[in-house]
Amino acid sequence: MEGSDIYRASNSLRRSSTAWRNSGVEVFSRSSREEDDEEALKWAALEKLPTYNRLRKGLLTASHGVANEIDVSDLGTQERHKLLERLVKVAEEDNERFLLKLKERIDRVGLDIPTIEVRYEHLNIEAEAFVGSRALPSFINSVTNIIEGFFNLLHITTSKKKHVTILKDVSGIIKPRRMTLLLGPPSSGKTTLLLALSGKLDKTLKASGRVTYNGHELNEFVPQRTAAYISQHDLHIGEMTVRETLAFSARCQGVGSRYDMLSELSRREKAANIKPDPDLDVYMKATATEGQESSIVTDYTLKILGLDICADTMVGDEMLRGISGGQRKRVTTGEMLVGPANALFMDEISTGLDSSTTFQIVNSLRQYVHILNGTAVISLLQPAPETYDLFDDIILISDGQVVYHGPREYVLDFFESMGFRCPERKGVADFLQEVTSKKDQAQYWARRDQPYRFVKVTQFAEAFQSFHIGRKLGEELVVPFDKTKSHPAALTTKKYGINKKELLKANLSREYLLMKRNSFVYIFKLCQLSIMALMTMTLFLRTELHRNNMDDAGLYSGALFFTLIMIMFNGMAEISMTIAKLPVFYKQRDLLFYPSWAYAIPSWILKIPVTLLEVAVWVFLTYYVIGFDPNVGRFFKQYLILLFIGQMASALFRAIAALGRNMIVSNTFGAFAVLTFLTLGGYVMSKNDIKNWWIWGYWISPLMYGQNALMVNEFLSNSWHNTSRNLGVEYLESRGFPSSSYWYWLGLGAMAGFVLLFNVMFSAALEILGPFDKPQATITEEESPNEGTVAEVELPRIESSGRGDSVVESSHGKKKGMVLPFEPHSITFDEVIYSVDMPQEMKEQGVQEDRLVLLKGVSGAFRPGVLTALMGVSGAGKTTLMDVLAGRKTGGYIDGSIKISGYPKKQETFARISGYCEQNDIHSPHVTVYESLLYSAWLRLPSGVDSKTRKMFIEEVMELVELNPLRNSLVGLPGVSGLSTEQRKRLTIAVELVANPSIIFMDEPTSGLDARAAAIVMRTVRNTVDTGRTVVCTIHQPSIDIFEAFDELFLMKRGGQEIYVGPLGRHSTHLIKYFESIGGVSKIKDGYNPATWMLEVTTSAQELSLGVDFTDLYKNSDLYRRNKQLIQELGQPAPGSKDLYFPTQYSQSFLVQCQACLWKQRWSYWRNPPYTAVRFFFTTFIALMFGTMFWDLGSRR
Repeated sequence: MEGSDIYRASNSLRRSSTAWRNSGVEVFSRSSREEDDEEALKWAALEKLPTYNRLRKGLLTASHGVANEIDVSDLGTQERHKLLERLVKVAEEDNERFLLKLKERIDRVGLDIPTIEVRYEHLNIEAEAFVGSRALPSFINSVTNIIEGFFNLLHITTSKKKHVTILKDVSGIIKPRRMTLLLGPPSSGKTTLLLALSGKLDKTLKASGRVTYNGHELNEFVPQRTAAYISQHDLHIGEMTVRETLAFSARCQGVGSRYDMLSELSRREKAANIKPDPDLDVYMKATATEGQESSIVTDYTLKILGLDICADTMVGDEMLRGISGGQRKRVTTGEMLVGPANALFMDEISTGLDSSTTFQIVNSLRQYVHILNGTAVISLLQPAPETYDLFDDIILISDGQVVYHGPREYVLDFFESMGFRCPERKGVADFLQEVTSKKDQAQYWARRDQPYRFVKVTQFAEAFQSFHIGRKLGEELVVPFDKTKSHPAALTTKKYGINKKELLKANLSREYLLMKRNSFVYIFKLCQLSIMALMTMTLFLRTELHRNNMDDAGLYSGALFFTLIMIMFNGMAEISMTIAKLPVFYKQRDLLFYPSWAYAIPSWILKIPVTLLEVAVWVFLTYYVIGFDPNVGRFFKQYLILLFIGQMASALFRAIAALGRNMIVSNTFGAFAVLTFLTLGGYVMSKNDIKNWWIWGYWISPLMYGQNALMVNEFLSNSWHNTSRNLGVEYLESRGFPSSSYWYWLGLGAMAGFVLLFNVMFSAALEILGPFDKPQATITEEESPNEGTVAEVELPRIESSGRGDSVVESSHGKKKGMVLPFEPHSITFDEVIYSVDMPQEMKEQGVQEDRLVLLKGVSGAFRPGVLTALMGVSGAGKTTLMDVLAGRKTGGYIDGSIKISGYPKKQETFARISGYCEQNDIHSPHVTVYESLLYSAWLRLPSGVDSKTRKMFIEEVMELVELNPLRNSLVGLPGVSGLSTEQRKRLTIAVELVANPSIIFMDEPTSGLDARAAAIVMRTVRNTVDTGRTVVCTIHQPSIDIFEAFDELFLMKRGGQEIYVGPLGRHSTHLIKYFESIGGVSKIKDGYNPATWMLEVTTSAQELSLGVDFTDLYKNSDLYRRNKQLIQELGQPAPGSKDLYFPTQYSQSFLVQCQACLWKQRWSYWRNPPYTAVRFFFTTFIALMFGTMFWDLGSRR
């Protein structure tokens, strides 16, 4: 449309501008009336466009203040960034105002935003669990389970599994515009409830009851796209950046009903002569445009989640350095928030995040829910009081039963009516998670005039039904939801967010990106093939080969067979590359990001150029050097058939990877397939020698067709034909190869068919099969539930460590009377400086120093029987200091004094009397809890300790760490099977304790745990200290309870300097008194967490605003002088003491070490059926197969 035609609409636009100004909303201020009029004319032009074009055009203000017409689908990175800066400059401050502007625009024209009300009524969920030793995945059990499962299907035998109830008759309503917090102790059924509500429940679970959205059953729409389930497990492709991960998710999920809503909004605004805010208009149009590789929704989500600082950083994985764990957790959240889902079910989204970040994210979600009518259920582990207060409703679930579901304001009233009161200095969320536990309940009993009796979860659930909130909920559930009130756009009926073409384009671009990022693999494969080609050239050099007799023909056929093998084996790398990406594929497939074919086709198509290059290198290097027929036509025919063989091999191994889904299984079956195809391919055994019962294998072997095509192409050439005889035909007939030229084209057609078949198999396997290591329900004999009871179980980890009758009370009477005595030791360090060589990146930025100092002269003393917390903001050097003291820093430069009980520290002896509990709980997955401790004690206790005493000591440690109920539980893999996170933490501590150390370092022992689990771990730590050991813990954002369980605090600030080292005091009085005495530091509010307050008032920003240096203040205090005196006293050896000495480097001899390792490896292999069973059956089957193939061939001469 030409400008002269457009500007004729100026009169109508002026009326529109008047209406806009009269609405009382000030959007933009302009420097002059002319600019305003010019913008008005441009808007009038946009208004005259057809609807489709109008919804893709907007007015964007340039840096010089002039509004230009732009196509929103072509917004560049800088344009999106500047637009967001104007709309949401600071996420914490501007997000609510931005969402209110969005809502105001929608409300002004009377448009309704879709809402979703989720109801669950009489929901029961059961699992089938193996009991006792049958639950262990040993070789025998694995085989027995398969056979038993087969007989169960035929109804020949009954199942040996027991039914375990995960959720028992739960009912409730999740309302729109209300934030719901889901709380509960470990294994209470939280994850299962969220999966059930979001329509993602595992099909192996037995479910009854109803879940409805706006009165509609789950089979009436597509719940996976209507609601977003955010898992507690962070599964991402490490080679993609944060921005690319979120952009791909946004592209696949599409725009939902945004386009239709914007179309109606635009129509109504046009009819009412209303002009919207230009920036807001561009933003909404950009969010409603699908198919963009990078969308503004992605940029907005990055900003809200605080991920904009690492947006272009690789996500990373175990083998690739990337973002931090907390950032990865936010990426998992953002991956679903970029989609159009109206209901959010979020499982433990705060793991690894500090309380301020969690508060900001939950607050942003609250603003979205309240303003844009969203529905959200969020499960959190240890919500801080300020985060807890953001929620409107609370669901408290325990033992699979809903204890409370209603407004946050009434939850404490309910428990007070039951006789339980939350203490003043206790977080309400922590109280709620502990009050239903038999072990923790008694401390909250408030009716002192009545004797306390344990109140069961069933009693709480029944009492809630008669509580006024429970009665109101029951009354609401009786009245069915009026389906006519459901907005047509609320529930999604389309299976995928975008059309098939866009799905394929999105997956093609991602696969191409990943191939570029993994280019080293393809370069390495090409180099490997080139080296093998050079070796083959020299081995089959044409100067050594002739065409005189059958032996010469045999050498040429050998060269062709070797070529076939090399091209075939070159495709085996596809197995590992495919399996590495499968976990992310399964997650995205189940979330309906894309169908399996959209993932499979790019994996095939984009590998064709790679195969073209690899085969070209091989053929161009070897063909003429070996001396194959010089005819150029036959040269290209060999290239063509090898190209199809290469493609067939890649497709075959991809299909095997998708069917096996496990590296061991897939590699085994990959080797089996190659062996079978090669043996039956017509070269190892000629067709004439293959038995009748195996001849079908010859006809279905892909390599037979490839082999025959290669042989026919070479041996039917003129080079093998002379006047007296046709040597080529003679050789082919003697070896059972076909001698007709059409076999080349038959082979080529067959190879093309196999390429297609294996790719279809790959796609079908992706579509039908699920993850190999599916969570298994297991339960010990003691925990086996009786009929009518609810087991404290939840997939993926079914256990019941929370049962009061099975968890041992803290052993106060045994604090220092353990079977094995130990010698208490103190550790002192004075003016410790730790530095590393200056990183090259910093030198390039102009930094002159040669060393980067990470610890700047820190001093302190850790004593026996005193629990010390090592705290500070991120980057303060907490873990660095602990690593330096523990001797785990192998690089860098350490200056200063470190002494153990007054003697200079020697790492060789210190390692024998110390333990270190890492933040990452790394354990052997295939041994039990007891076996893990036995192995550690066996290798680390002195050789003089006999077996009986060692086992008695292990029993004491298990009691101390409360692991007795789990002694026979398999450790398993995190998030898949075995122990929960909290149980792994306790096992980590126990593994170090059985070494009988005097000094123990613990790195973040409570991270990733809920309040109750953290309390259990801290009770374990406290028990450890009470035995007289020296214990130091780094800790991150603890609750009041956890923080005040410590005796002393070592507080550091960014830059590696201490700012407070001393006792906490009752209710942290010493700490509070010290910092409140500093002029300008704000007083702590009543009930506020001292740990949070302490970190807030000691930030770098606070130092600048107060004009002080907290390190200088500390070093000029009486506290510092007392600490220096203590260091001096403990730095002197006690009279009569001796320096640490051990005659040998290791506790045990070489033979004992071998014996212990052999014992553990035996169990590890025995309980790894994917390895042991597959290897056993593979060997057996190959032996039988080869035996029948080569039957009686040895007797023929």
